[in-house]
Amino acid sequence: MPPFLTGLIPAAFVLIWASGFVAARYVAPLSEPLVFVAARLSLVALVLAGIALALRARWPRDGRGWRDALVSGVLMQGLYVAGVFWSIRHGLPAGIAALVGSLQPLLTAAASEPLLGERVGPRRWAGIGLGFLGAGMVLAPKVGHLDPAGIPPVALTVCLAAMLAMTAGTLWQKRMAAKSDLVTNAAIQFVGGAAFAVPLALLAGEPWPEISLPLGLGMAWSVLVNSVAGILLLMALIRRGAVAGVASLFFLVPPVSAGIAYAMFGETLTTVQVAGMAVAAAGVAVASRSR
Repeated sequence: MPPFLTGLIPAAFVLIWASGFVAARYVAPLSEPLVFVAARLSLVALVLAGIALALRARWPRDGRGWRDALVSGVLMQGLYVAGVFWSIRHGLPAGIAALVGSLQPLLTAAASEPLLGERVGPRRWAGIGLGFLGAGMVLAPKVGHLDPAGIPPVALTVCLAAMLAMTAGTLWQKRMAAKSDLVTNAAIQFVGGAAFAVPLALLAGEPWPEISLPLGLGMAWSVLVNSVAGILLLMALIRRGAVAGVASLFFLVPPVSAGIAYAMFGETLTTVQVAGMAVAAAGVAVASRSR
């Protein structure tokens, strides 16, 4: 792949991942969250399996390969996505949920050295710290208007658990599935995610949504862009780079999400938020180029 295209992968990933929060807002009035997540993960699994068959990609030859991909899928897709959607649906403000998600790079960096043998040097820690500061600055205007006593503790706990699941899935993927085929591994991941989300939605007893063009458009974007393109880019980044550096990209998601929301929904950006975007970008640059 030409160097200039390789350099675009992180930017494309951040943009795609950030658009997922906007898509979630778009479909929120159209479908119950767990039903939407279950349908989304199931469709993504089918799409990726079709792509893998068309490319004649190599599937795991033993049970261990299937197990590793399924575990990653349950953690990174089932638990994480369902947990975030559920917590927001049950009263956790979206700003708090995004702020909780911004803790993931710190935990990933802290765990990557003892678990993966990746040294996280002072410059990378500085970049991670800048990224966290920038993400907090973007979210500060929203968080500042909240009454902490009004944050549902159960929803907050579920969101924290979802963030821990994403961290564990990222580390597991780097350690256990580094040599597997990219497309087939992603397909099996979403099978694992769907195997978790579908029973969860059924147990929750959520009603199926009314089929409509807006819901179809939201589902198409979530499946083809957020999920298919997003997970393939994420796995490619994890495979190519140090896991702490890749995780630092998540600090750019809240700022970019705020920018997309401003363009699509007219949400205003304060001076502090604009400054936070710049700080987060600087932190990612430092973290991704340091050891």
